[in-house]
Amino acid sequence: MVARRIVLMLSIMLSLVLIYNLIWGKSGAIAYTELKERSKALEERIARIGEQNIELSREIRLLQSDAKYIEKMIRNRLNFVRNDEVLYVFPGEGAGDTSGDPAR
Repeated sequence: MVARRIVLMLSIMLSLVLIYNLIWGKSGAIAYTELKERSKALEERIARIGEQNIELSREIRLLQSDAKYIEKMIRNRLNFVRNDEVLYVFPGEGAGDTSGDPAR
């Protein structure tokens, strides 16, 4: 009778330990959901960086081959003008302002 109670108590304690580890343990359900969320965030970041990479590759290709695009970038980013032009710079738009669309 006493042996049965001891075995029952040990099995209940073992079950509680296993349930605790299943939920809150190092590789439990909570850790799994956190890793899954982190994985999703990293995949989204990889996708954004991939899009940026494609856009920068396109811009590099244009800078290497398209003279009109090169002139456009020089004029927009460095505020270069031709001899017969006048440049107006308004407040908040400083020289060399590279914010915004790179294909301006």
